Amino acid sequence: MQKPKLVIVGGGSAGWMTAAYLNGALNRRGEDPRVEITLLESPDTPRISVGEATIPSMRHLLAVVGVDEIEFMKVTEATFKQSIKYVNWVHKDNSFYHHPFSSMRLQPIDYAGRDWLQSDRSIPFMETCSIQPLICEWGRAPQMFGEWRMGARLNYAYQMNAQKFADYLRDFSTARGVTHISANMAEVSKHPNGDIAAVTTDQSQRLEADLFVDCTGFRALLLEQQMGVGYQDFKQFLLCDRAVTMHVPYDRFYPGMVRPYTTATALSNGWIWDIPMQSRRSIGYVHSSDFINEADAEKEMRAYQGPGCEDLPCRFIPFKAGRRLQQWQGNCVAIGLSGGFIEPLESTGLYLSDLGAVLLAEHFPWRRDDQAVLAERYNRLMANRYFEILDFINMHYCLTKRTDTEFWRTVQQKEHITERLQAKFEFWRHKPPSAHDFQDQWFMQMPTDAIAGAQRDQRPVTDTGGLWNHESYECIMYGMDALRDECDQWFGTQRPPTKVHPAIMQRLKMAHQMLPPHALWLQRVLGMAEYPTATKPAGWVA
Repeated sequence: MQKPKLVIVGGGSAGWMTAAYLNGALNRRGEDPRVEITLLESPDTPRISVGEATIPSMRHLLAVVGVDEIEFMKVTEATFKQSIKYVNWVHKDNSFYHHPFSSMRLQPIDYAGRDWLQSDRSIPFMETCSIQPLICEWGRAPQMFGEWRMGARLNYAYQMNAQKFADYLRDFSTARGVTHISANMAEVSKHPNGDIAAVTTDQSQRLEADLFVDCTGFRALLLEQQMGVGYQDFKQFLLCDRAVTMHVPYDRFYPGMVRPYTTATALSNGWIWDIPMQSRRSIGYVHSSDFINEADAEKEMRAYQGPGCEDLPCRFIPFKAGRRLQQWQGNCVAIGLSGGFIEPLESTGLYLSDLGAVLLAEHFPWRRDDQAVLAERYNRLMANRYFEILDFINMHYCLTKRTDTEFWRTVQQKEHITERLQAKFEFWRHKPPSAHDFQDQWFMQMPTDAIAGAQRDQRPVTDTGGLWNHESYECIMYGMDALRDECDQWFGTQRPPTKVHPAIMQRLKMAHQMLPPHALWLQRVLGMAEYPTATKPAGWVA
């Protein structure tokens, strides 16, 4: 039987994550090559990546690919990420809350949220069910020197140089059987049924395949320009459409620590990410061009860093939040920016590429006749996940109580809140979020209703809770002081002090004694350089 042929058009993080994962999953890391994988990468197309924060699913990808964690972290200048710290999202008063990756919920029934709502809420919610907010504030690593001795391990992700990550996966994958061609795509040939037959390069190479993966970024050279798949814009619900970014080197601006988390600080017309790596920080002001011009946005970003950064180069990156109506059309699958984009408030940029590759491996069409059935299910799963992310990011904005600028007043208006999210909020006015609020399953033989861009599956899109369950919704909602009025109605205004479970207190005591400072772990284990301490960024909140 002839091996299926797969051609990935486009490199960067999306292309090489796809190549590496499919080679790991389908070809057993190159040891059992059942699929011929070729990646065509343009030497003339610049990469967009500016430094990336990830979520814990990245560890699954690395495990399937077969990379060593320490080697990966050294090569990509990676640091640990245990949480996202949200600053000034509720009010412009230097308040903050954490969305950590690990929490402790009592079994068999999780009462953490209800117990907190019934208290005076004098302690932030996540500090009652997770040790990671305080571990992050202490600047501690989620790993020890030597053997782990703290019981259940802490969950974590990475913050890394995305360009070095792509290069690392390229070298790792080509050494294990993936073919890499450095050339520009010149022409696309199609079969009579509209499927792609081959792509031709500017070096006269003709690459035929059974399946093509479009990783060409926002241009979507295959899925949009060849397959004619349209785009669904999320502008109504996510107003930000541009970022101004800057790298801040440690040799001049080392703040004395490497934060083991990503920071998202709300500014006048959006928010700024702050991602620490081993030699620099990546910062980027995600903002709306309808409310602030480029000059003022750059000025505000530099003010966040503080004096002395005037000579650091910056760049503007326009983007359009939304998704392709289908991720898989015919024999073409879009992964990465070619399939859609949602602003990186919850670090889902690389995650969507990761998920696209994982689902493609799971739904790989070993027989050509199976493509239509597998594509329909693939599209359904990806659509659900895009809308799940849209709702979750939308929630951060619409729950704000800021009124200091027109931007923050606008994002709270009902027309800028998705109907699904409005329905959730209305339901949760009758009870707090719980596990079974997120359910959905469908296969092609089941009855249909309506979903934009679908071919046979016509149901409305739903939030499956596959990425964020009720625990994450509670984290954001209670961090943003939601359900405040409902609590007064449910439980009265005189409520007992907030309690922290003794197991949390014991774990915190152990963590304080056993977990080393994050920077020290990076220096001793990965060889991160030591830098002289400079002034901390002006926008940091302790």
